[in-house]
Amino acid sequence: MDETVKSLHKPDLQQGTLTLLEKIAANLPGMIFQVLEQQDGSQVVRYVSSGCRELYELEPEVIMADLQVLHQLVHPQDVKALAESVDIAKATLSPWRWEGRIITATGKLKWIQGACQLERQSNGDLLWEGLVMDITDRKQAEEQLRNSEMRYKAILDAIPDLMFRLSRDGQYLDLKGDGANIILPREEIVGKNLQDVLPSDVVAINQEAIAKTLDSHNLQTCEYQLATPLGIRDYEARLVVSGADEVLAIVRDITERKQAEVNLQSLAQKYAKAFRCSPNPITLSTLQEGRYIEVNDSFVKLSDFERDEVIGRTAFELNMWVDKRDRMKLLQQMQATGFVRNLEVEFRSKSEKIITALVSAEIIDLDGIPCILAVTHDITERKQVEAQLRLSAQRDRLLTETLARIRSSLNLDQILQTTVTEVRQFLQADRVFIGLNDPKAGGRTVAESVDPNYPAILGWTTDDETYLQELKNLLSTNSVRLVEDINEIAVSPKLRAHYQQFQTRATLAVPIMLNNELFGALIANQCSGPRQWQAIEIDLLQQMSEQLAIAIQQARLYQELATLNTNLEHQVEERTAQLQQKMQELEGLQRVKDVVLHTVAHDLRTAVMGNLMVLKNLLKGQGQAKEASQFQIPVSHSVIERMIQGNDRQLGMIDSLLEIHSCEGQGIALRRELVHFNTVLECIIKDLQPMLNQNQVTLNNLVPEDLPLVMADPTRLQKVVANLFTYSLQNNPPGLSFTLKSKVEHDMIRTEIQDNGVIMSKLECDRLFDLYVPEPQACCSTSIALKMYLSRQIIQAHGGEIGITSHYKRGLTFWFTLPLATPSSTTRL
Repeated sequence: MDETVKSLHKPDLQQGTLTLLEKIAANLPGMIFQVLEQQDGSQVVRYVSSGCRELYELEPEVIMADLQVLHQLVHPQDVKALAESVDIAKATLSPWRWEGRIITATGKLKWIQGACQLERQSNGDLLWEGLVMDITDRKQAEEQLRNSEMRYKAILDAIPDLMFRLSRDGQYLDLKGDGANIILPREEIVGKNLQDVLPSDVVAINQEAIAKTLDSHNLQTCEYQLATPLGIRDYEARLVVSGADEVLAIVRDITERKQAEVNLQSLAQKYAKAFRCSPNPITLSTLQEGRYIEVNDSFVKLSDFERDEVIGRTAFELNMWVDKRDRMKLLQQMQATGFVRNLEVEFRSKSEKIITALVSAEIIDLDGIPCILAVTHDITERKQVEAQLRLSAQRDRLLTETLARIRSSLNLDQILQTTVTEVRQFLQADRVFIGLNDPKAGGRTVAESVDPNYPAILGWTTDDETYLQELKNLLSTNSVRLVEDINEIAVSPKLRAHYQQFQTRATLAVPIMLNNELFGALIANQCSGPRQWQAIEIDLLQQMSEQLAIAIQQARLYQELATLNTNLEHQVEERTAQLQQKMQELEGLQRVKDVVLHTVAHDLRTAVMGNLMVLKNLLKGQGQAKEASQFQIPVSHSVIERMIQGNDRQLGMIDSLLEIHSCEGQGIALRRELVHFNTVLECIIKDLQPMLNQNQVTLNNLVPEDLPLVMADPTRLQKVVANLFTYSLQNNPPGLSFTLKSKVEHDMIRTEIQDNGVIMSKLECDRLFDLYVPEPQACCSTSIALKMYLSRQIIQAHGGEIGITSHYKRGLTFWFTLPLATPSSTTRL
């Protein structure tokens, strides 16, 4: 059983698991179970095999609903031991083992043995999987064995065996035994001869046995009597060769055995009484003919025959064998093994009642005549219950399969035809059919399964309103129309003619209700003769009619859905055409937008560049000769510089817009070359030095000189670094400190530019490199926002990433990464 429990303990029993458990349960006695104990202490019964019916006399559904029903059956004296075993198993996660008693609902006391493997689930729940078996027979055998051992021990203690080593001439060489049962002390026996200790007649018997043992080297047995303080006792000596010219004699007191032989006749009388009073039928018949010699009262009661009707006659003469081959099967097994155990046969009683029984028999000799002593155990009720359970299982299977077909198929005709076929097979009826009442087409038969010997009703129709109303009344008045014999009921002439036309003798009909209205009927007919319909058959048709109503309703809904789907497809096609037209319009607007953007940006750029040329020339003209002053407009030097700076920003923003537009449409073009990254950074810092000096910047360059090669566009990288420095300089007063670092991380070079200026919020950091228009009050202007977006596009075009972090103590830290050198040269993304 331990191996069985281990075989059940698999990771994940949910769909396969149930299939595997059912296969194992079908081949194992007892009850297989699977219980999930959750962390809150609640228990969920996942699976209980059908063995619980025989073991606990409970249905699996009852146990799965409440596991406590099993604990309530435990014998009060074993409740504590059960709880302790469960607690130990849960605390140690060791296999659970327990033996104890239960008291079933019918009052039966049973011994059961439970074994379970525990497994802790990933979520902390505890899975119990195991087997509970009925060990009542074993416990009873153990109890009988203990009683037998106690009896034998008492006998052995009272009459122990004595062991002597004797030489050929009868000298005692050694002895072993209970001194209380030895006539003389040990020292008065060892070394002496048989004739010095035993009477002469006993000596002669033992001397003859010693000689035969040594000469034949075979076991020799002899019996004799001795006078003892307890009286005359009978002894049996068994002698075997134990050495050269010496034997080992095992002496046993057989006084009780001799007395038992005297009591055999009395014991036979007791067995005769047991034969008469046994609750099981017992028969004694001749082996050759099967002629009854004796039968007990239980046989008379079971067979309905009187004793004098049976004695001297055979079962064939009494017509008791349902299958005459069973007697031949019984004789063949007895000739092969000498006995028969639990052979299942069927008998016919005097009242023609069929009896199913288990027969156990042995061959005995009765005054030289071989006879059969047979014990019969009536299992008729058990077989009936088993047959009922099989029918219930078939019904449940049929209902489950029908429901599965309804859920998986929308073919109503196929569902109806399969249903009538399987129902007829289950009922073993001559005809099963489905009739529907269509308000437009009248009554009609839509599906049928019929025995070929009888006329088919499929395709039958009627529009006779009177006849249809009669059928409706019959089904509406009774939820089930049950007729066991058509000839015994009064019906209308039309219905009588219908029964005669299709040879109907018995009928069972249940209505098919749809929206609380009678829509049709599921009908079973017996044509061969009258029939008594069983409760399980009625229940099956009622449940099947409910499933058929669902299938019909489902088919209706599907038809409506198909109609709606067709209309929806037309609407979708129309809407798709409208959307395509709108897309074409949007594409035209996009082309117009591109033209407008390019034209406006080009014209605006030309105007800004013209303004710059004029302002720069005006700035230079202020230093020329005074004689030209009468032709100049008096403007201060600082105003001109501010105008130049403003036009520079506008020109940069226009260039950024044009570059973003090109990037969105075609991607950023890179002119990569293989360079030392630290050398590129030095050149970039050198070009930025005037701007840094102007803003009084302190730069701490910590970039190492041994950085590996990168494939990059130096001009594009210079714009990125300049944009990052420009952002910090525009948002902080002069005197800012920067720290420049670079290092290699995971085949990438990571560069950081850290300043000690003002910090930013997380939202500002997250959207700094996005393309958006800043609020008017934001610290970041539109021009620098466009440059930051372009910086990310450039870095991503290189295959790297860019970002910013803000720390209230360290200020802002810009970072970007570049991959190490690759063979590619120029890439367009």
